[in-house]
Amino acid sequence: MAERADSPIGFVVGGGLRGGLHLRLNVPPSRLKEGAFVVARVPATETEPEWSFYGLITDLYLDATQQRLAREPASERFGETLARLLHGQTLFAMAEMTPVLMQSTAPPSDPTRASAWQEDASRKPMPVKSIPPHHTPVFLATQMDIDAIFGQPDAAGRFFTLGYTPEQGHAVRIDLAKFVRRPAGVFGATGAGKSFLTRLLMAGLIKYGQSSLLVFDMHNEYGFDIQDPDKDTRTRVIGLKSKFPAQVRVVALGPGTLIHGHHQPHYHLVIPTSAVQPEDILLLSRELNLRETTPTILDALVRDFGPEAWFRAFRDLEPGKRETIVDENGKERTVPAEDSVEGWARRNNIHEGAALALHSKLRRLFHRPYLVDDPAQDTLDILIRDLEEGRHIILSFGDYETDLDYLFVTNLLTRRIREHWVERTNQFRSKQGSEPRPLVVVVEEAHKLLNREMAAQTTFNILAREMRKYYVTLLIVDQRPSQIDDEVMSQLGTRISGWLGDEDDIRAVLAGLAGRDALRGMLARLQLGEEVLVMGYGVPMPIVLRSRRYDETFWKELLAEHEDPTRVTEALDVFDV
Repeated sequence: MAERADSPIGFVVGGGLRGGLHLRLNVPPSRLKEGAFVVARVPATETEPEWSFYGLITDLYLDATQQRLAREPASERFGETLARLLHGQTLFAMAEMTPVLMQSTAPPSDPTRASAWQEDASRKPMPVKSIPPHHTPVFLATQMDIDAIFGQPDAAGRFFTLGYTPEQGHAVRIDLAKFVRRPAGVFGATGAGKSFLTRLLMAGLIKYGQSSLLVFDMHNEYGFDIQDPDKDTRTRVIGLKSKFPAQVRVVALGPGTLIHGHHQPHYHLVIPTSAVQPEDILLLSRELNLRETTPTILDALVRDFGPEAWFRAFRDLEPGKRETIVDENGKERTVPAEDSVEGWARRNNIHEGAALALHSKLRRLFHRPYLVDDPAQDTLDILIRDLEEGRHIILSFGDYETDLDYLFVTNLLTRRIREHWVERTNQFRSKQGSEPRPLVVVVEEAHKLLNREMAAQTTFNILAREMRKYYVTLLIVDQRPSQIDDEVMSQLGTRISGWLGDEDDIRAVLAGLAGRDALRGMLARLQLGEEVLVMGYGVPMPIVLRSRRYDETFWKELLAEHEDPTRVTEALDVFDV
């Protein structure tokens, strides 16, 4: 490597693979922060190449050659001049470095060995399996170091700049090709910047163009420009539709729905009642307070009316409707009518009270405007076709912001998508069709769909566990990761987290990761609204970043309108969301 830092920040004085390396610092501890990206360089010899050990600063502390010298100011005993001379020798700062990766970065000095080193194609960063010797100098990572580990700018947009190192402002990139191969999560407490992080990622994925996005936009904030809720009325947050008008389609739930009261969507999504299946209702067990008898009743409805007609037929039954008949003794009496809920229950040996209770609870769904018996066109199929053809869909819920609407629509739509992508993938593997386009499904308020009680019932659980084999992955966005099912969290490949104040949330985000004890302190001490911890499959090693700012400067960089898109110091400013 040609580029080098001016001088080392310290040198190795001890440690090991498990406990980390102990560094004695040459610089004031205030120059470093927990999570700083550093490199220990073992110089090349005649026979051995240079080795670089990449790692993170996980602790900073003060030490002394003799502890009694640290207990009182030296100037009181020796005077100012002598105290200054003694200070660096007797009192000093220490740091803990957790090495993560190692790489051969320069050839041996022997020409024959150097030639063999140059031809070695395996000189890539690898998990650390050794340690540097005593007194190895340690440097803050340069941009060249970071590029070697996290990727360099490329014309295809695969390596997307997510943020910058806090100390020096070097750009750090995430590999979007790897990011979309496995489920991912964006986490953070309120005010930690989740929405802006999600916008950054989605903009990068749209620009990269190798997958489609389906965004369940519960709060109508990703499609069109909106007012920044934390700033004055003149400050606007740029919507994805504004910058990608040809690639992004904003779809509104329900006929005639306007977004923010005046924006017309590309089209309105209506759901045929024939598309509703019993599993879509069972998902709502907690929201509708359904009884244990519900599955039995739903099975009977499907048997009696068919899988496509049962929902409409049950809706049209009239509770309490009665008719008069004459019995075998010639007496008139009233009984439940044939088209009543009670009459249907009697014919199918279902408890009348249980059938009435279910019908009553489903009234919250029966007459939702977005459920239509015979829509003029199947917008569900249109939406799926748009995704297949490379467009990105932001499904805006408009005024339908209740948990019931969100749970019902997202699960039903995702179930249909899952069925379609599985079918397309099987056709491709049997050489009867083209390769499916990768799809990323973005879900806000993920704990409502993936909590421990409901995860097993939702299609999202299947997406997290199995669907990457069928070209579909999940991106979940949430402020309470501890409420998400543990099995779902274990499937997340890349995790990006802002500050979290709750210990259970911190534990959930770090579950299953190597070195989580060291990462826990970094995550708990992130700067709210500015810093994020990125870890997992999409990056070679965990790293603390200052997030890019989501503003016009970002868009100029992303859309290649800026002269130098790789190093923009203004982007170190971050929204406090």
